[in-house]
Amino acid sequence: MSYYGALGLTEEPFSTSPDPSFFYESSSHKEALLRLEISIKLRRGLNVILGDVGTGKTTLARKLFAAFSDKTKYDVAMILDPCAHSEMEFLSMVADAYEIRPASRTELGYKKALESYLFQRGVDDGRTVILIIDEAQKLDLGTLELLRMLLNYETNKYKLFQLVLLGQMELLPVISQIKNFWERIALKYVINPLNSYEVREMITFRLRQAGYFYSDSLFQDDAIELICSYTQGCPRRICHLCHDALEMIVMKGIRSVHRSIIDERIAGDLEVMAAGSAA
Repeated sequence: MSYYGALGLTEEPFSTSPDPSFFYESSSHKEALLRLEISIKLRRGLNVILGDVGTGKTTLARKLFAAFSDKTKYDVAMILDPCAHSEMEFLSMVADAYEIRPASRTELGYKKALESYLFQRGVDDGRTVILIIDEAQKLDLGTLELLRMLLNYETNKYKLFQLVLLGQMELLPVISQIKNFWERIALKYVINPLNSYEVREMITFRLRQAGYFYSDSLFQDDAIELICSYTQGCPRRICHLCHDALEMIVMKGIRSVHRSIIDERIAGDLEVMAAGSAA
């Protein structure tokens, strides 16, 4: 039996896979999602969401993608890894995301095909074309210039290309120095870490999503306090720590996670880090 089955759960509650059904929406995530939806529906063009590693940007991207799944109104594509070795390779990546086949596989051919596609979908068909790019800190200056070019296509009333960039904080100093890109950003938003209340709510939410509806709490208050302090409210770190803690109580044959379990898990982390620095 799996460790979570031994605890009366039907699924793994603290997987770090970007499953939207296990995505706890903190106040910061909710605001980001709502403002993105408004900006896209108004066809304002460029949107940038920033956050540290593990703050839930990828899952937020998937939630946003699902929110615009009506193909009669929206034409949405997502690129999870935008790393390209050339501008030509990136153009090909964008074209493939929309299943566009250019007349010629040259840089000019791709640009003309993308322009034609935007006007056909956005004007003739009346659909909103959306591109969501995760890991946007990997974009280089040449690629950002290509995206700026696509953002130039518009009618008198709205942008034909809705772009959402989700990236780590290191993206900020790059785009802030590109004046003609920075000034086009309709929405800039930074996802904040979870506060202590939200850490507790996230743990409870994920356990319920995994089928835990018992009256006994799997995580004691003192354990949650330490989880909050150690992870600094980072959702990915919370998931890693809670996953390991549940495995530990199953192996030890106890029914709930208390502070000593978290202490033991943290101590193990510190030992590994010390061994790595000494090597």
